[in-house]
Amino acid sequence: MKSAVIVFPGSNCDRDVAVSLERTTGHAPLMHWHGDSALPEDLDLIVIPGGFSYGDYLRCGAMAARAAVMPAVRRAADRSVAVLGICNGFQVLCETGLLPGALMRNRDLRFLCKDVYLRVETTDTIFTSHYGPGQVIRIPIAHHDGNYVADLPTQCMLEDEDRVVFRYCDAGGKTTDEANPNGSLDNIAGILSEERNVLGLMPHPERLADPRLGGTDGQPLFASLLEALS
Repeated sequence: MKSAVIVFPGSNCDRDVAVSLERTTGHAPLMHWHGDSALPEDLDLIVIPGGFSYGDYLRCGAMAARAAVMPAVRRAADRSVAVLGICNGFQVLCETGLLPGALMRNRDLRFLCKDVYLRVETTDTIFTSHYGPGQVIRIPIAHHDGNYVADLPTQCMLEDEDRVVFRYCDAGGKTTDEANPNGSLDNIAGILSEERNVLGLMPHPERLADPRLGGTDGQPLFASLLEALS
């Protein structure tokens, strides 16, 4: 599996996800600078990592969405290359239109950095086949603008097409308002594109993908990609 991690000014999780990819695949990903408009044609996976691209000026992800590399990312997605956007990467994917909806300021207007529980809503994806349906996992979040919003037609489309991948929940798997850390619509934590090859999620699976980090609930996501794309 050949992968690339897009690096923006302000990215701070690019190395974390690179370590997870190398640990899973045995091969270091290409660290691709945002100003280089040409991506290799033989990539299997492109990751847009977490962080604060361009200092989150204007809107989170708005400037990164207009970086020189993004037309190549869009073309790759259009030809079914897998694209994974984590946290700020999710924001970038929404700003580019590769995913519907938007990420707004957290409900309590505070930056959140803690572990949360997620319920795996679908395993019919290249990103989640190594999880079980309805499995509850623990994954860290670290964001100020993670409140997912969309209009009613978009929400219905995501539900009808099985494109909601993760929801915030409690330890027992209940999707309560108390378990929703940022106010996201219907506890949504991660969604798929129409072609199911683009995933955006706010939590950070790369931060809990090694026993030395205190858990491995994020590792099956990378294992799923390896199996699907190798």
